Amino acid sequence: MFERIVVSLQYLLPARALTVLAGKLAGWRGGGVTRALIAAFARRYRVNMGEALEPDVCAYATFNDFFTRALRAGARPLATADLVCPVDGAVSQLGAIDGERIFQAKGHHYSALALLGGDAGLAARFENGSFATIYLSPRDYHRIHMPVAGRLVKMIYVPGSLFSVNPSTARHIPGLFARNERVVCVFEGERGPFVLVLVGATIVGSMATVWHGVVNPPRSGAIRQWDYDAQGLELAQGAEMGRFLLGSTVVMLFPQPGVRFAPEWTAARPVRMGEAMAAWGV
Repeated sequence: MFERIVVSLQYLLPARALTVLAGKLAGWRGGGVTRALIAAFARRYRVNMGEALEPDVCAYATFNDFFTRALRAGARPLATADLVCPVDGAVSQLGAIDGERIFQAKGHHYSALALLGGDAGLAARFENGSFATIYLSPRDYHRIHMPVAGRLVKMIYVPGSLFSVNPSTARHIPGLFARNERVVCVFEGERGPFVLVLVGATIVGSMATVWHGVVNPPRSGAIRQWDYDAQGLELAQGAEMGRFLLGSTVVMLFPQPGVRFAPEWTAARPVRMGEAMAAWGV
């Protein structure tokens, strides 16, 4: 009951104003004040700076630089697998797509159509396929990598709410991942299309991709689409494709016959970028 009340308070929060403020603070070059805040944040969330290319928290001029820090070489070796985990985080949910219904939490589903911004043709390609949802906490590495090699087809920015995306919120906010602001990245791979959806959240100042840079802000309130089909932009398995400022959620969709997730991949399990995630279905 207490958890439900706390989550319900999010409907009252000025989430957009808080997110704009967080974005400004994340880019602020406050010298010693910024360095002290970063150090306090790293201690509070027990961030493992030993994995970072630059392990000294005082070397980061802004929170944005800290949040999007690179890892040292070899920190995330790629497993030999059809599909590898694209991020550090924890499994929220995964499994089969029921028609176009995607499982969010007990008692909650949302549709691929809603998640993909109303693109019926795109949503139809994932009917009865597979999905995986991974939550990134504030302590996690915030860059997103390719689970499998693919050619970029298009990117869609879908405006929306800015609820938190932590596990307790996912249990209580209906259709959370199809309601929040998100960036839909559509690829074509050796087994057909696949999608990585970068889901925004309260105080996630922005999302960026390697081919576009920062996607949001601006937040125009309208769906925007960029087509890349003719550009031949190929990304290898494990290559960086985007990043979050702070933390959020990635939803992946794969077409029928779907994928076979590694047996150890279960809800709430911590995962690391590059580990074996799944094999192609047959």
